[in-house]
Amino acid sequence: MTKTQGVTLTTPSEREIVMTRVFDAPRRLVWEAHTKPELLQRWLLGPDGWSMPICEVDLRVGGKYRWVWRRDEDGTEMASGGVFKEIVAPERLVSTERFEQPWYPGEGLNTLLLTERDGKTTLTQTMRYESKEIRDSVLKSGMETGVERSYERLDEIFASSAGA
Repeated sequence: MTKTQGVTLTTPSEREIVMTRVFDAPRRLVWEAHTKPELLQRWLLGPDGWSMPICEVDLRVGGKYRWVWRRDEDGTEMASGGVFKEIVAPERLVSTERFEQPWYPGEGLNTLLLTERDGKTTLTQTMRYESKEIRDSVLKSGMETGVERSYERLDEIFASSAGA
C-alpha cells in the first residue's frame, strides 16, 4: 500500500490499482466534479503547468468522453478517451480508457465508486488493465503524484464553494 498525502493506492489483484481518497464534500458534488466538463477542466490537470483545452463528455451508457491535456510551457499534448459502460448517479461510473498516444498499451477499465458518510465522500477508483506488466508500468510512472495534485485542486474548489 502506498499513500501520497490523501491518496491511498493498493493492488488487490495482478491487474488492478485501487485509489482511495476522502473529500470533505457531499457525494453529489464529487459526482458533478467527475462528470461535468466545466468542473473537470478546473481540477483534473495532473501536475502544475498543465491545462485541459478539450473536455468532451457524453454522459450516457454508450456515450463517449475525450480529454486533451496541454503542457502550457511547450504545448505538448496528451489525450485519452473512452466509453461509459455503467452510470448510477451519483454513486458509480464505469468507463473504458485508452490513450491516443499510448503511454500504456491497450485499454483500461475504470470504476468510480462514491460513498457518503456525515457529509464526507470516499472515492474509490479501481483501474483494471490488460496485464500485470501494464499495471506495473502505470505504478512506476509516478501517476499518484499528479492524481494527488488534481485532488488538491478539487479540495480547493469544494472549499471555495462552501464559503460562497
